[in-house]
Amino acid sequence: MADPKGFMTTPRQDWPRRPVGERVRDWDEVYVPGALLPIISKQADRCMDCGIPFCHEACPLGNLIPEWNDLVSREDWRQASDRLHATNNFPEFTGRLCPAPCEAGCVLAINQPAVTIKNVECAIADRAWEEGFAPPRPPDRLSGRTVAVIGSGPTGLAAAQQLTRAGHTVAVYERDDRLGGLMRYGIPAFKMEKHQLERRLEQMRAEGTKFRTSTAVGRDVGTEELRSRYDAVVIATGATAWRELDVPGRELTGVQQAMEYLPLANRVGEGDLDSSPMSAAGKHVVIVGGGDTGADCLGTAVREGAASVTQLDIYAQPGAERDEDAEPWPTYPRIYRLSAAHEEARELGTAPVADADARLFAASTLRFTGDADGRVRALHLVEVDARRQPRPGTERALPADLVLLALGFSGPDRTDGLVDQLGLRLDPRGTIARDASFATEVPGVFVAGDAARGQSLIVWAIAEGRAVAAAVDRHLTGGSHLPAPIGPYDGPLAV
Repeated sequence: MADPKGFMTTPRQDWPRRPVGERVRDWDEVYVPGALLPIISKQADRCMDCGIPFCHEACPLGNLIPEWNDLVSREDWRQASDRLHATNNFPEFTGRLCPAPCEAGCVLAINQPAVTIKNVECAIADRAWEEGFAPPRPPDRLSGRTVAVIGSGPTGLAAAQQLTRAGHTVAVYERDDRLGGLMRYGIPAFKMEKHQLERRLEQMRAEGTKFRTSTAVGRDVGTEELRSRYDAVVIATGATAWRELDVPGRELTGVQQAMEYLPLANRVGEGDLDSSPMSAAGKHVVIVGGGDTGADCLGTAVREGAASVTQLDIYAQPGAERDEDAEPWPTYPRIYRLSAAHEEARELGTAPVADADARLFAASTLRFTGDADGRVRALHLVEVDARRQPRPGTERALPADLVLLALGFSGPDRTDGLVDQLGLRLDPRGTIARDASFATEVPGVFVAGDAARGQSLIVWAIAEGRAVAAAVDRHLTGGSHLPAPIGPYDGPLAV
C-alpha cells in the first residue's frame, strides 16, 4: 500500500452527487461529472492491505481489490485496468449498479467507514475507456465450434464475451429490439447512461460476437432449430416473471407492474416515444415494494413530474448500524440506506404522508379502490409487526392514480415457449434446474444467471456468465483456461 496510515488519516469521501434541483430536471447520471478522479487516489490509499482481504470473499467475481487499490493510489491506471478486467468483463456496470457487498466485507468496515471500493472500480473503468486501455480482444484463431447465447443481460454478455475470446463463434439472441436486457429497459439512465452499455457492445462486435435482436427463442426461432445449428446453447434469459399482488382491486386501470412502467420511460430516452403512455406526470403515485426496482420507479416518477410519490416497504425501518448478532461482519447487512432517488424524494417532499424519504416502512397493502370508470384512486394499507401481522387500528388510505408493483421476480418468463419446448425441469422455486457444471438435463444446453439462480445482483450475474463460459468451453474442447469464479450452488456470505 502506498500510504500505510491512509486509513487512519483520510476520511471516507464518496463521489458527490449533483444538486437535487438540477438532476431531477434531466436523465443524466446523478453524480458530478469529473468529481471522482481528483479524490479517488487518496480514497484508494485507505485500503489497509489487510493480509486476508475479505472483500475477495464478499465479491463473487473475486475482484483483486487490494491490488488495484494500490495501483490507483500510485496512479498507475493501465495496470489497475489490467487487474480489474482480469476478473470483471464490465466494471463500469458494477461500479454504478452493484450494491457493493465487497464494501460490507472490507476489514476496515469492522469499526470505520469502508473503503470506497465501488467508486475506485468506477474510476478505473472510466479511465480505461478514456485512455484506450480496453481495446477489443479478438481471438488469435477460431475453434470451429459455435455457441448460441439466449439473452443479452449481464450474464449473457459476459458468457458471450468469454466464449468469443476463447475462439468460439458466438451469437447472442435477444427478444427485445435493443441489447442489454434490464440494463437497457429496466435501469433508468440516471443510474447508468446507455452509452456505457453501447461501447461495450461495440467492443464485443469488434471481437466477433454476433447479435440477433427482436428474436424470441421459442417463438421466432424454434429451440430444436437452434440446437441443430449450434454446438452448445446457453440460456441467460434472467428471471423476468414478476410477482403479483393478489388483493381486491388489482384489476383496476392504473395498477401496473414496475417492469411495465420503467421500459416505457427508457424508451422515451431512446427516442422511441415523445412521452410515456404510463407517465406519472401530475399523478399521485404509490410504489409497492421497498427494493432497488421500487427506488428506480421513485426516481423516474419524480423526473416525470408526479404530484406525489410514496413507497411502501413491508419491512420495519432498519437501523443505521449493523446488527452484529443477526448480520455480523463480513455479511451484507440490512441497514438504512439513502439512494439517490430517496435523497431526491426527501429534499423535494414528494410524500408528505410518508417518512422523510418517501418510504412508509412496515406497511402492507390491503386493497385498491377506484372510481366509476374503473380507474384506481386509492390504496388501502395497514401497519404490520415483525411477523407481518396487521396492527389493529392502523388501516388508512393513500390517494393513488398510479400504483406500481415492484415485488421482485419469481423465475424465467415462460410465454415465449423456450422452457416448454426444451422440456426443461424447473426446481421448486420456479427456476431452471441445472447440475454442478451449469448443464440442464438437455444435452448441450446450459443455464446461468437469474434464470437458474433466481433474482440476484448484477455482480452475481456477471460471475455466472464467466463461470458458465468456462463450463461450455470444457464441454466443447475437453478443457478450459477460462476462469470460473463461482459454482452454481455458491451463495453470498451468510451466517
